Amino acid sequence: MSLDAIDLGLMATVILASAVEFVEALTIVLAMGVSRGWRSTLIGTGLALVGLALVTVVAGYALVEWLPESLLQLFIGTLLLIFGLQWLRKAILRSSGLKALHNEDEEYRAQQAAAQRAGHDERLGLDWFAFVVSFKGVFLEGLEVVFIVITFGLNADSIPTAAAGAGVAAAIVLIVGAIAHRPLSNIPENTLKFAVGVLLSTFGTFWAVEGLGVFAAGSESLEWPGGDLWLVILLVAYVVLSRLAVATLRRGSGPGRPAAVPAD
Repeated sequence: MSLDAIDLGLMATVILASAVEFVEALTIVLAMGVSRGWRSTLIGTGLALVGLALVTVVAGYALVEWLPESLLQLFIGTLLLIFGLQWLRKAILRSSGLKALHNEDEEYRAQQAAAQRAGHDERLGLDWFAFVVSFKGVFLEGLEVVFIVITFGLNADSIPTAAAGAGVAAAIVLIVGAIAHRPLSNIPENTLKFAVGVLLSTFGTFWAVEGLGVFAAGSESLEWPGGDLWLVILLVAYVVLSRLAVATLRRGSGPGRPAAVPAD
């Protein structure tokens, strides 16, 4: 696999993962803007984005300065693997019917209802409820994007590529959301999360194994036999295993099958 192909895989992963988080953040921003007014909502959103940019710079610098390459690979690879398996687990449960699908329209209605019930509290010339909810929603969803940008960017030695991927995802979601002026509920979110879970798990496994070299003499990163070809092998393995898991869980359906748990 060439370097260009690796960068393409990195970019695709960051775009898909970021798009999922931006869709969820957009739902919150739309609900606050429509229900409480756009000025306070957009100020909260803007400050959250500034905060996320600062977190990205500080965390990225700290990791590069404090950790040697092999330890960085082990640390980031392990986090990516844990993060990816969590996404994959939820996607498998949703695909098998054991977990309810996330519904952006329902989330939008819930946010609107909360906004309408909240009293009017003005601080610093802002609708405080709209400001806080927008800031919190964008910042928390954005933290996952920051995590993905930093981890992929550092391990692939290409933070600009990872940041560009997140920027592309943000632009697409914002443009589509502005045109539709409604939650993007028609996007196959679980399919995206399934794909992201597979990709994060693949890269996480690959980098974590490389990082095990920190325990060897010289603390140099390990190399996979066959090099980057193992990314393809791991990707296929995760796809096959996850589809087998879905098929197995579906076969377990029956009269005694527990009801699907609510979406989160």
